[in-house]
This record gives sequence, C-alpha cells and structure tokens, in this order.
Amino acid sequence: MYLKTLNLRQFRNYQDQKVEFTAAKTILVGNNAQGKSNLLEAVELLATLRSHRMGRDRDLVQEGEVIAQIHATLERQTGVSDLTLTLRRNGRRSVALNGESIRRQMDFLGVLNAVQFSSLDLELVRGGPEGRRNWLDTLLIQLEPVYAHILQQYNHVLRQRNAFLKRHVETLNATSLDSELAVWDAQLATIGTRVIRRRDRAIQRLAPIANAWHSSISGSTEILQIKYLPNIPLEDNHPEEVQQAFLAKIQQRAIAEMHQGTTLVGPHRDEIELTINQTPARQYGSQGQQRTLVLALKLAELQLIEEVVKEPPLLLLDDVLAELDLSRQNQLLDAIQDRFQTLITTTHLGSFDSQWLKSSQILFVKAGEIIPNL
Repeated sequence: MYLKTLNLRQFRNYQDQKVEFTAAKTILVGNNAQGKSNLLEAVELLATLRSHRMGRDRDLVQEGEVIAQIHATLERQTGVSDLTLTLRRNGRRSVALNGESIRRQMDFLGVLNAVQFSSLDLELVRGGPEGRRNWLDTLLIQLEPVYAHILQQYNHVLRQRNAFLKRHVETLNATSLDSELAVWDAQLATIGTRVIRRRDRAIQRLAPIANAWHSSISGSTEILQIKYLPNIPLEDNHPEEVQQAFLAKIQQRAIAEMHQGTTLVGPHRDEIELTINQTPARQYGSQGQQRTLVLALKLAELQLIEEVVKEPPLLLLDDVLAELDLSRQNQLLDAIQDRFQTLITTTHLGSFDSQWLKSSQILFVKAGEIIPNL
C-alpha cells in the first residue's frame, strides 16, 4: 500500500498544495503550527473518515471558503485508486472513488489503511474511557468497514432514546409510555449487541500481539494485559445471550434512567482495561512505562491491520519521537524500516541517524506550504 500523491485544497491552512511521495519514509520538518499535523490529519480522514482531533467539518474548511477537498492517489496490489473527500462548511461531506461519487460512505472505507500515532495518544493510558473507546472504534472501522455503519446506527438510536427519556422524565411511569420505550430498548439492544461483539473480537485479536510487542520493548520485564470490559455482562459472544443480558440490565437500571433522563446501559459506557504486571496502567509507574504501552498498542494495530487486509498500512507519526526516549525511538524506527510507508512530522532532524535521513524524502513545511529539501 503506497500513497503516491496527496492534494489539499482549502483544507485547514493549505490553499492548494500537491505532494508527491518519492520514498517509503517522508519526514515533514517545520516549526509548530505550520501545517505538518494538518497533512497527516488529511490522510487519516481518507482512511477512517474520522479525525483524532475531533474537529467539526467546518473547522477543517479554510476560513472564508465554503468547501475543502482532499484528493489522493494510492497504489495497492490490486491497482491504483483515486480517492476524493469533499468537506463542506454547512453541509454533508461527500466521497468519490476513481471519479465516481459513492452514496454509502462505508464503501469508501478500507481503500486506504493507516495507523495514526500522535502525542495525543498518550491520553489512551492517562485519560478517560471515551478516548479508549474512540481508539478501538477507529481501529475496528479499518478492520471491518461495515462497523462504521453499525456505530452510526447505534449512536442514532442512543440519541433518540435519550431525547425520549429527557422529554418524559416526569411522566415515564405512565403505562402508555412504557410500550414506546420498549421499542427503543429493543433497537438499542439489537444494534448495541453488534457493537459489543465486534469490540470483543477485536480486543481478543489485538491483545496477544500488543503483549508480544510490549514484552519485546520492555525487555520481558513487564506483562501487558488488555481486557475489554463491556457495560453488559458478556459470558460468551453469542448474539442472543448478549441481547438478553442487555435487555435485563436495562430493566435493572430503569428507575435510575427515568430519574436521570439518560441511557445508562450500553457500549457507550464500555471500558478497555490496560494493566501492567496486574496493576492499572494509569496508576502504574513512570511516563516512560506508559509510553512503552502506547507504543506497543500502535505497533500491534499496524500488525493486526496488515494481517487482516493482507497489505501493510501507512503509519502516520505526528510529533511523537520527541515524546519517546532514545531507546523507544530506536525500537519504533527499527520496527518500521521500509515495511510501512511512513509519514513523520518533527521540528528538527536530530532524532534520525544518517542512514534514515539518506533513505527518506525530507519536506519542509512553512505556513501551509511544502518545500522540498533543496
């Protein structure tokens, strides 16, 4: 999988910028706030239709403009694809593949695969459960593009059910309303079960790979465990059992939901537990150890996507080398070599040895313009 060209029009701080990638590794050098991360964000949007920065589409369109466009050409074993994502300040985004408009966005997913690793990812360990759910969901969208549609359905039903609970928070004991709520309960349990089962399956596959990477980076001194802790008791992964457990838990929490006017049961409250030597990672040891854990997770993502799609995904490293000590930097750079096409942002070239610099394309970024190494 090789990204050949990327063209940004009116996207973030880029007016009209085309980049041709000429090496397996591209290093983007520049001061902060010049647009290095924006370029990586554009690639991430093509891969997942999501941004880890969680910006609204209107924030992605250049000030004073109505639309922004990201266009790329990608070479895979199956041939070359043209991808176009159009973002609108006041409307729906649209996607096109090889010049043809695609109605269902999930059909656009899976053409380009990429793993993003930024300094924000350190919050995976230190932050709250929502960040870990978003991380897992973004990975799952690439492993199973249909998951994007399932997640969208779930969030839609969740919003509708919450609106119903809020509207009727005073009157919800009325029998006439119970039957209407039961309709939302059934939909939430059906679609929520699909989310839970896929998340469980993804963690089952990712955990041993991450554990192996973690052991390698830490010199076998620490044992990493990743556990999926769904909000619904998960005895086994059969859909009927999960659905029944879901509905039973909704019944248990019915009174609390009525009082609070919000949905307290479902995968929007799941947790992914990260432990090192059986101690929760967020309470464990140094920042260095937390960084080792995140590095292991990212390397595991790369490996799992490669196993599933049968081609190595792109790796997007956003200002992350500055966050890692020399030993972890070397672990990461050694793992990459030329196996993954890699785009790296940095403020200086001091982290790279001469061999890396020699085999890399170096581009300088200044105020939304990209200047090749002269």
